[in-house]
Amino acid sequence: MDESVALETTAARAVETADRDRVLWSDADREWASRAAAAIVGERASAEEFLGRRAQLVLERVGTRQPAVTRTVRGIRWRPWVGVVTVIAAFVLGLLIDRIGGGSSINLLAPPVFALVAWNLVVYVWLLVRPLVLRRGAAGPVRSVLIRVASVRASGDSSRADAATAARRTVLAALPREWARVAAPLYGARAARVLHLAAAATALGLIAGLYLRGLAFEYRASWESTFLGAEQVHALLAVTLAPGSWLTGIPVPDLAAIAAIRAPASENAAIWMHLMAGTVAVVVIIPRLVLALVAGLVERRRAKKVALPLDEPYYRRLIAGWVGEPTRVRVIPYSYALEPEARAGLEAIVARAYGNAAATIDEPVGWGDDEWVRPGDGAAETVLPLFNLTATPEDDAQGGFLAASGARVVLVDESAFLARWGSDAERREERRAGWRELIEAHGGIPVFVNLADPDLPGVEAELADAASAHEGNGR
Repeated sequence: MDESVALETTAARAVETADRDRVLWSDADREWASRAAAAIVGERASAEEFLGRRAQLVLERVGTRQPAVTRTVRGIRWRPWVGVVTVIAAFVLGLLIDRIGGGSSINLLAPPVFALVAWNLVVYVWLLVRPLVLRRGAAGPVRSVLIRVASVRASGDSSRADAATAARRTVLAALPREWARVAAPLYGARAARVLHLAAAATALGLIAGLYLRGLAFEYRASWESTFLGAEQVHALLAVTLAPGSWLTGIPVPDLAAIAAIRAPASENAAIWMHLMAGTVAVVVIIPRLVLALVAGLVERRRAKKVALPLDEPYYRRLIAGWVGEPTRVRVIPYSYALEPEARAGLEAIVARAYGNAAATIDEPVGWGDDEWVRPGDGAAETVLPLFNLTATPEDDAQGGFLAASGARVVLVDESAFLARWGSDAERREERRAGWRELIEAHGGIPVFVNLADPDLPGVEAELADAASAHEGNGR
């Protein structure tokens, strides 16, 4: 789906997952939105078309009750004017820094032209090593600032403490966070395009200022140095201005010519200005425009097809309900025989988090059992390993089970632990830490639940967050 539909779908998700107690958006509202969207798009529509149309219905209805939600959706859209202002400001900056010497003289060893060229060369090196330093897809500090300015706006809200206000505040806080996660690849490419154009604009501004001043004044070229002689200066300028010489066809003056303009001597700076402008064009303007074009193509492709985490329980539940096929959820207890009360709590959690899920609960896997894997029938299913918090986590046993299961969201039941040591919060937290360390070491995310008395809205939200975190880490 395109950027606009993806934003609306993400906003609908924020409304329906952040409002845990159904204060702003009831179960009846959810059923109505799914039913109406299915009727509109028809049976032959894709899952993304269904989700997009359903999201529009959600926002239309909830927007009439909670206008702040609609304002926030508008507020977190990328603001194109930020990019335009950034490029214009960069051009003006180039005009202002074009003073390449004191008064009407050019010190060939100290113009801002060389600083600009050196800076851009550093940036090119950084772009090459950046994938090795930063996590794939992560934006650097400059891009992050631009993205924040262009797409994130704090939403004002009432300071009242009633349930509706608290629910609305939760939704408004979740919405920018969710969209930032989904749109990160797209916004990264967009910010890169703007910054490359800004760099090219700075260089253009510098050249424009250089020649504008050259029309009104006579620049005189000279150089002076405490440590360098004419031979070293000639070598330095021959290398630095080689791109400009190549572009303009003007050779860099020879050693004798450079020695002749050592301060206080000087000469008309026209040739040097042409060489500097050519160097800036070759090293800065042309590469930056090419990079902006590449980033723009990537941005365009990503804007047309924003990838939503459709494997999350929220989306799976909606899609399964639309096509009439239940979500397949397979729970695998490890060395843990569920009591009837815990089994009922587990079924309630699955029903709440995965909608009309067809849940299967395997027979418990024995301690250290290497033959535990019961193959499925080939259909897509969500696998949820289940541990008992009273057990001591061991990498050789539960760790091997986790590694073989490949599951990323893991349930840890606390009901037996609470029944035995309910008042010992410190002990409970120590045991949680042990399980958290083991599960995360195998790439999983733990969700601690009390199956004897489950907090259904809370567990639903934690399962959604865990699935989201996994999707985000996987990018």
